[in-house]
Amino acid sequence: MNPFTYVNARSFKEASELLTAGRFKLPVLKAGGLDVVDHLKEGLVQADALINIRRLTVDDKPNISAASGRIRINATTTLAELAASPILWKQAPVIAQAVHSAATPQARNIATAAGNLLQRPRCWYYRHEQFHCLKKGGDRCFALEGENKYHAIFGGGPCHIVHPSNLAPALSVCDATVYVTGGTREVLPIADLFHMPARGIMDEHNLTPGEVVTHIALRDKPNSGFYAIKEKQSFDWPLVVACVALDLNGETITSARVCAGAVAPVPWRLEKVEKALAGVKTTDDEGIRAAANLSGEGASPMRDNGYKVKLLAAAVRRAIVRAAGRDPEPKA
Repeated sequence: MNPFTYVNARSFKEASELLTAGRFKLPVLKAGGLDVVDHLKEGLVQADALINIRRLTVDDKPNISAASGRIRINATTTLAELAASPILWKQAPVIAQAVHSAATPQARNIATAAGNLLQRPRCWYYRHEQFHCLKKGGDRCFALEGENKYHAIFGGGPCHIVHPSNLAPALSVCDATVYVTGGTREVLPIADLFHMPARGIMDEHNLTPGEVVTHIALRDKPNSGFYAIKEKQSFDWPLVVACVALDLNGETITSARVCAGAVAPVPWRLEKVEKALAGVKTTDDEGIRAAANLSGEGASPMRDNGYKVKLLAAAVRRAIVRAAGRDPEPKA
């Protein structure tokens, strides 16, 4: 690991300026810093400066606040704070559920909302310095012919990473917007924060140089739910993730938002499932199952990850049931 300068930014604006002023050759922003440390240790980033924004807030407002059907989350809010928030459990439970079992308790106490959204892929070929893959400027995606058990079933390449954030698909079903400083814009929809590999291999987001996320706003979605399936249900990366938000008229679903995670290079919206849920009652298990079974349409699994298609349908069904206020795993 190379020596570097450590700077405590006094504001998001100052952090943006430090990133673009030319004072450092390769400044890197950090809040919790978990992913940054991993990159430094593996030699994936040769930063000469770390710009710390861990203690910054916007307008001295609480990290999580709500008003007029909207919820606001500061960028540096920890996952532990999100998981413990009464506001989120009541008004947007999909958010609290999405981070409640993410990583480990130690990681949740450090990792931040914006850091979770902008973390880099967990693909083992990208993370290992011996593989000069497409994402590091190489000429091939090793997952195509290599071990691809955990890689994408949607998207079509040329890079087959899966987006690593649990929070991103949860925010997607809550119509979230991301607020930034340091550029020509102030806000962008969560769906516009990320891009597919075909639009740029070397990164995963659409922030311009110097843009820094300051906070996130989302709509109240009290009838929402999250479900993840993992090899090991604690302290493990999900194999598939499903996030659902329902609009209800009594027991009837009038509209739905459904987004999958861990199956594509970006949070993957499942529009066919959404359309199929319209008019279905929350007590209609067969109707819910039929809609959930559409979640794998359009998938193109590789040699080792076809199992994700069936797992995704199961996760989506359980997230729908949870969003409807029922137990997705009823006890016998």
